[in-house]
Amino acid sequence: MLNTRTLGTQGLNVSALGLGLMGMSQAYGTAEERDEAESIATIHRSIELGCTFLDTAEAYGPWKNEELLGRALRELPGSRDRVVIATKFGFRFDERNAIAGVDSRPEHVREVVEGSLRRLGTDYIDLLYQHRVDPAVPIEDVVGTMGELVREGKVRFLGLSEAGEGTIRRAHAVHPISALQSEYSLWERNLEPRIIPLLRELGIGLVPFAPLGRGFLTGAVKRAEEYLPSDFRHNDPRYQGENFEANVRAASAVREVAANKGVTAGQIALAWLLHKGPDIAPIPGTKRRAYLEENVAAADVSLSADEMAALDAALAPDKVSGPRYNERQAAMVDR
Repeated sequence: MLNTRTLGTQGLNVSALGLGLMGMSQAYGTAEERDEAESIATIHRSIELGCTFLDTAEAYGPWKNEELLGRALRELPGSRDRVVIATKFGFRFDERNAIAGVDSRPEHVREVVEGSLRRLGTDYIDLLYQHRVDPAVPIEDVVGTMGELVREGKVRFLGLSEAGEGTIRRAHAVHPISALQSEYSLWERNLEPRIIPLLRELGIGLVPFAPLGRGFLTGAVKRAEEYLPSDFRHNDPRYQGENFEANVRAASAVREVAANKGVTAGQIALAWLLHKGPDIAPIPGTKRRAYLEENVAAADVSLSADEMAALDAALAPDKVSGPRYNERQAAMVDR
């Protein structure tokens, strides 16, 4: 069973590793590769293993991922009280159900939360994130509305996703923020200079998504053009051209440490994150039980100070080639 970690100072306790559910409904692989029965079995196995921090969002699918989690919990009686459900609001969708921009107007926040509660089949959300900062709506108004939902009992704790320093400070001044979700891994270190020190100053936990570098750190990767256009990695700059070659070389250090310890490269990448502090709870995503079990076992991998330093150096920011997002995606990040 996984140990628990505390995010923030408001009493949010989560499993040391969570489960990112997005890939069960979109982004990676093809629709044909997705197996709802296996996804639900993976959620059930996750709960059995004590990996009870479950991450979803209105935007995943959209809507389908929350519905999937709701079905999984209904099929496992008594499971709702054993899990921490995190979900997110903040996008608007076009007639094709594609993301068409951001929307954190207070009335929209309330509308989305009511929909999420209905899809999840619950009367409260444990951790509610603003998925992306909306520059058209003052963060004070957004968090003020989120705080009202806490007081109404529909939400327990508040979070932000991909927010910058100024936004985090202003939000936290309105209502305590328990967690920031953002990309952080051996592969992506942009939070280290300023964001992580700020989080620790304010007492906010960190929930790293894409902790395996969107799969790159596992070593089981192909070039961008070998993935279908519907796969996130097809448009990932780090999977393209010369970036791919440079990143394969950088990631080889992870595989070397893994080989020496008799574990997988993915387990090393997760262990590195877990060693970065007790206020960090990564959410590796998978839609299969075998990978889930491998990820959970990473909590038992110990890394020495020398091993941590070697990994830090091998995948320092100047060793990883290419931005983490294309221009359109980067424009939605509040930094």
